[in-house]
Amino acid sequence: MSNSKGRWALIVHGGAKEIEPHEEEANRTGCIEAVNAGAEVLARGGSAVEAVEASIRVLESLPVFNAGTGSVLNNKGEVEMCAALMDGSTLDVGAVGVIKGVKHPVSVARSMLRQDPILLSGEGAFMFARDNHAELCDPADLVTEEQKEAQDTVGAVALDQNGNLAAGTSTGGLSGALKGRMGDSPMPGCGFYADDHIGAVALSGHGEGIARLAAAAQIMGSIERNGPEEAIRKALEQMHRVGGDAGGIAIDRQGRAGWWHNSPDFTVGMLTSETERPQVWLRKDEDIASHG
Repeated sequence: MSNSKGRWALIVHGGAKEIEPHEEEANRTGCIEAVNAGAEVLARGGSAVEAVEASIRVLESLPVFNAGTGSVLNNKGEVEMCAALMDGSTLDVGAVGVIKGVKHPVSVARSMLRQDPILLSGEGAFMFARDNHAELCDPADLVTEEQKEAQDTVGAVALDQNGNLAAGTSTGGLSGALKGRMGDSPMPGCGFYADDHIGAVALSGHGEGIARLAAAAQIMGSIERNGPEEAIRKALEQMHRVGGDAGGIAIDRQGRAGWWHNSPDFTVGMLTSETERPQVWLRKDEDIASHG
């Protein structure tokens, strides 16, 4: 690996979406909280997988994001969530689709990482969560007073001190979607991917469009040649072919981080072993806002 021993990097996002002015601060502070949780893991020598899970658990706990608590409702008035984790050192994948009744879908995905199946959905996903001592809840507990009209997914990618990469996603899906609908978020090569020999990427936005483009696979295929940001831009500029907005974050095997979006907003937080404080942006054209 070309990563120098001891270097680490983490980048998280709160979804490709339009942010109302009164929600800007909550999006900023939420991403900073998520970055700090993951960075604490990496700074003490923890794994990229642990860091990604820790970051996404924070985002799942905050109602401003469409993941976990605060997830949008489907056409039957239910919360159905999807989440995934991928370990770039082993290519293990754990993913759950349209799962109900769990507080942290990303942790259920983490529990699946070393299993042979890579994706469980619906009742099967819930049974796996229950049997593996996941944090269960009444599905109604995930419904907040004001559900958003949203199609965003939260995510994180990390590089740890040993040069290992990981990527993760979590989402409440589309507001009013058909019961049982799954987008790109639990599909490797579509909404996420990680490989220590290449890089790691996590995407958000119009799930059907991202999946039709196999956007994560496209980004992985060009990240070494183009760098993370340009690889994301080239892939997502093709969204016009399938419709919808999207955004993505990525880290390559050398530890270079990048992000890009064609959605109105895309909150991103980033911290590396070479920077003192987290940085957060609400959109690409915004000046850097740093927070301690």
